[in-house]
Amino acid sequence: MQTAETLPANDQTNLQDGDIVIVPEAVCQDVIGRDDAFKAVEAVFAAMAKRDAWNFPVVREALGHEGALYGFKSGFDKAGMALGLKSGGYWPNNAARGLTNHQSTVFLFDPDTGRVKALVGGNYLTAVRTAAASSVSIAHLARQDAKVIGMVGAGHQSTFQLRAALEQRKFEKIVGWNLHAPALAKLAEIAKEAGLPFEAVERDRLGAEADVIITITSAHEALLLKDWIKPGAHIACMGTDTKGKQEIDPALFPAAAVFTDEIAQAVTIGEAQHAIAGGLLQEDDITAIGDVINGDQPGRTSEDQITIFDGTGVGLQDLAVASAAADLAVKAGRVQVTRLI
Repeated sequence: MQTAETLPANDQTNLQDGDIVIVPEAVCQDVIGRDDAFKAVEAVFAAMAKRDAWNFPVVREALGHEGALYGFKSGFDKAGMALGLKSGGYWPNNAARGLTNHQSTVFLFDPDTGRVKALVGGNYLTAVRTAAASSVSIAHLARQDAKVIGMVGAGHQSTFQLRAALEQRKFEKIVGWNLHAPALAKLAEIAKEAGLPFEAVERDRLGAEADVIITITSAHEALLLKDWIKPGAHIACMGTDTKGKQEIDPALFPAAAVFTDEIAQAVTIGEAQHAIAGGLLQEDDITAIGDVINGDQPGRTSEDQITIFDGTGVGLQDLAVASAAADLAVKAGRVQVTRLI
């Protein structure tokens, strides 16, 4: 019979074969910053495009208990030697318990042996990796002279999105819209921290003013219409990750250059699903952002071009940031180490 023995935190050089590193949520928040997440996600997008990393089929099911959705995202990054899965989902009643509704844990395995290497808290990492994805898209696709950023949605994830985005361009103003306007106060506070003006506006005005737009909602309808979007805008659609969800007008797609994290997901569960279903977009019209990162495909080709990034969220993003978190936590001596004996 195997039992688990908890060992003192080790320096990386002292870890032994069979040691399992445990990185709690609080430690993840201390060791992983936005720059670390950006680099990890950018690298894994590049590896995906070169076929050096691939995602496995997603499992996502309703439990029929507590209204919860539960599933797995997994994959293997051969370039970064990250193998594993994120297990978790959405429990809508958790807020009443003082818990976050999104719950997840990342399991990392040794690609050479299949043995468990690490268990990493996934809640904070999910937020920073999602923000990093839109941030990567802004870095590679938005106009260099972008001055106004627009936020559609003001939930928990929006604060991560805005902070990461502000580091990619010299923005001069933030505009925002949310179904429940009082929630915009948290975005106004980030604007104040950054020394930028913030204004709550209606959606048509947001589209007319913003050079970069991030949509991060759970909507099932188009919140932004084609005629509202100014020439040259970059739109990062980050909320649609399930069949039926929607944030923007499908008519925007044939009028834009379209990019995504993973094409197979974009056409089935991403924002592009509606344009595909309506015959407004073909799968071949979509470019993987990794091909732009690698220099194999162009990104923006004109100042007036509208660009769309369909951020569906892939398991490899989770593995990339979890691997980085585990490495940094070990080096800092901030982990628990368990050995099966």
